[in-house]
Amino acid sequence: MSIKITGTGSCIPNNIIENKEFIKNNFFDKNGSPYPNSNQDIIDKFQAITGIHKRRYADNDQKASDLAAEAGLKAIESAGISKEELDYIIVSHNFGDVEYGTNQYIALPSVATIVKHKMNIKNVNCVAYDLIFGCPGWLEGIIQASAFIKAGMAKKCLVIGTDTLSRTVDNNDRDSMIFADGAGATVIEENNEKGGILSHKTITCAQKEALYLFCAESYDPKSNSLNKHIKMNGRKVYEFAISTIPDALKECLECSGKTIHDVKKIFLHQANEKLDEAVMKYFYRLFEMNVPENILPISVDVLGNSSVATIPTLYDLVKRENFKGHEVNKGDIIIFASVGAGMNVNAITYQV
Repeated sequence: MSIKITGTGSCIPNNIIENKEFIKNNFFDKNGSPYPNSNQDIIDKFQAITGIHKRRYADNDQKASDLAAEAGLKAIESAGISKEELDYIIVSHNFGDVEYGTNQYIALPSVATIVKHKMNIKNVNCVAYDLIFGCPGWLEGIIQASAFIKAGMAKKCLVIGTDTLSRTVDNNDRDSMIFADGAGATVIEENNEKGGILSHKTITCAQKEALYLFCAESYDPKSNSLNKHIKMNGRKVYEFAISTIPDALKECLECSGKTIHDVKKIFLHQANEKLDEAVMKYFYRLFEMNVPENILPISVDVLGNSSVATIPTLYDLVKRENFKGHEVNKGDIIIFASVGAGMNVNAITYQV
C-alpha cells in the first residue's frame, strides 16, 4: 500500500497587484521613521531581493474559506471521487476568515467547518479541523493525513492551505509587498501503486526563532489603531532558512532510501525567489554539487507569498499545465519543503 496525492486543485484570485501600485504608500521602519530613499527605490530594491513583481489579492466578497472550498472541489474532481467519501478535511491557515475592510481574524467556527459547509458535504463522519502551523501547515496536514490512513482511521483526506494575507498586512510596512492570497488543495488516499510518501521530517525551533514572525501594531507613528498586522524580521528569517532547511531536506531524503541524483523536482515554499535559490545552493552544497537546472519551480515572482497555499498551488499548476515548462511524471522522485512561523520546518520525499 502507498499513500499518494490523487487529486490537486487551486484557487488563484483574479486581482493582479503589480509593484507599481505601492508607489503611493507611506513606508516607515519599525521605529516609525520614514525611509530616506524614494518609494521607487524601495520597490526596485524589493523586486531585486525577492524577485516578486506582482501578486494576487482575493475579491472583496471572497474570504479564505471561499478560496479553500473552490480549490477543494477542484482537487476532488481531479481525484475522481465523491466529496461524501472524505474522512477528513484538514485546512491549514494563519488568520482564519478575514472579511474585506476589516482586520479581525475569525476562526470560530473553524475555517474547516465553513469549508465543509460551503462544499455542501453532508457526511457527518467527515471530520473537519484547522491546522495552525505557519507556512509549513499544508505539508504538516499531509503528514497528519498520512498518519490517519496508516492507522486505519481514514481512507481519503482533503488537505487545503488557504490564506488572505493581504488583509492582515500593515500598508506602512514595506514587507507588506511580499504577501498574497490564494488556496491550494490535495486529496490524499490509499493507493495500490508504488511510491507516494516515502519519508517526512518536521522540526520546531522555538527559542529566539519563535519571534522571527509575529503580529504587531502598524509602523505608522500617527496610527492610534490597536489592530495587529503580520510582521517579520526578514534578515533573521533568511538566516534561519538557509541554515536549517538544507539539513532537514537532507535528513528527509536519506530516510527515504533515495539519493540526491534521484530527485527530479523540489517544491519549496515560495517565500521569496532569492531565499529559495539560496536554500537550494546550500542544500546541494551538502552533496558537493551545483544546483541542477530546472530543479526548482518558482511562482512567487508572479503570485507572491500566499503562505500555506504556495506549495499546493504550485504543484497543481505544474501537474495541470506544466507551469513555466516544469513537469512531473509518474515515478518521479520529488521533495516538498517549507519553513515558517514557529519557526517550523518540514519536508516530504514523495514518489509521483
